[in-house]
Amino acid sequence: MKQRRLLRFHGLKRPRVRQTWNKYNLFNLLRLRTPLLQNKTFFQQKWIGKSMTRGYHGEHIKEYQWERMFSRRPLSTVNMDPAYMARNDGSEQATGRGSGRLLKQRGRPGEKGTEDGSTKRTPYMQMVFAPMERRLDISVFRALFASSARQARQFVLHGAVTVNGKKMTYPGYLLNPGDMFQVDVERVMAATGKPKRGSRDQKALPTTATESAEGEEADAEGAVTEAAEGAEEAVDAAAADAAKEKHMAALKDIKQRAQKFMLVKSAHVRAKQKKSLRKLLQDVKTAMASAQKPSDPSSLSEMNEVERELTALVSQLTINSNQAKKDESARRKQEQEGSSSTTTTNSLGLLTDKQRLVLRWMMRGEAENPHDASKPYATPWKPRDWMSPFAFIPRYLEVNQRICAAVYLRHPVARAGLSEVPTPFSPQLSQLAFNWYLRRG
Repeated sequence: MKQRRLLRFHGLKRPRVRQTWNKYNLFNLLRLRTPLLQNKTFFQQKWIGKSMTRGYHGEHIKEYQWERMFSRRPLSTVNMDPAYMARNDGSEQATGRGSGRLLKQRGRPGEKGTEDGSTKRTPYMQMVFAPMERRLDISVFRALFASSARQARQFVLHGAVTVNGKKMTYPGYLLNPGDMFQVDVERVMAATGKPKRGSRDQKALPTTATESAEGEEADAEGAVTEAAEGAEEAVDAAAADAAKEKHMAALKDIKQRAQKFMLVKSAHVRAKQKKSLRKLLQDVKTAMASAQKPSDPSSLSEMNEVERELTALVSQLTINSNQAKKDESARRKQEQEGSSSTTTTNSLGLLTDKQRLVLRWMMRGEAENPHDASKPYATPWKPRDWMSPFAFIPRYLEVNQRICAAVYLRHPVARAGLSEVPTPFSPQLSQLAFNWYLRRG
């Protein structure tokens, strides 16, 4: 159903170009051609140009809203050539008017230059939708903080975007030169990164995998101690309901600590141990679910058995982590003593200098871009597919990708041979769209 909606939105039979990074949109961009307009009336030509360009530029914006933004005066600038200005005083621009004397036409292919110093035409008709680039949602999309204009609009409506330090929830807010907008980093990472391929019902954990190993060991030891105390108190308690409550608390605590160990990458924690830990976590869920039912002696014994197995496994993981810490301290001591050997013996075996450099590089990459199962996107973070063809930033934006902030420097303008409004359409279609709105602006 979702794929059908995407195909209907992008229109593969009749290509529709949208402001999105979708692969179907990229396919339509490759197939985009200027339609034949020779046999059409001028009204039909204007309608075709208007419909095609509006399908890309702000298709989620209502028509009457855009007509209020439309401007009859596109902004453009002229490149001033110092050599030409030194030779002429400007009077040659009016030479021959009315006398039949003509200057060379501007921008002819194959010409090295013209008498007025310009070598390229100024595509000012591509500036038809320049006022739309001032919108906050469009600017968020242009700054590569969202994968589509509609997603950028959703960020604004959900309060994830600030303008000049204040939360802005109006997507149609028009930016002024010098305004700075910032988007929540986590939303940008999720929008521009690869999606998570794991289970969808996995809940976010209270801690991340970037915590230190010492803190994990201390938490695990405390969990084992608290679990043992909870087990003794449950046995001594006379009431079955009270024992169940204590066991529930102990199981929840051990469950959280075990989930932390699942996130830590270590050579001393084997895959078999993690596999058995996952099985025990599933048993914990079953035991906790059965504990919600009326008191039953069998459910209490089952909880006691699961708790003992889980406590033993967490204790074993703690011992392995302590052994890894001892191996690391011994290696550091050996390096400080000035050992001249080119290899180092540790729990991973013999490593050459080259292998050690590669391992250090991998560890540095893991520290900068760690694995974190609690994130809603895939970690380590990688850019999403089909992003590179759309990864460009207009000149009127100054973007800082580290803090997901950007500054709207100025309004987009047209200069010789360049239009700062990104558009996939030809100047002919843009001119027809301009003529359509010229009568209605």
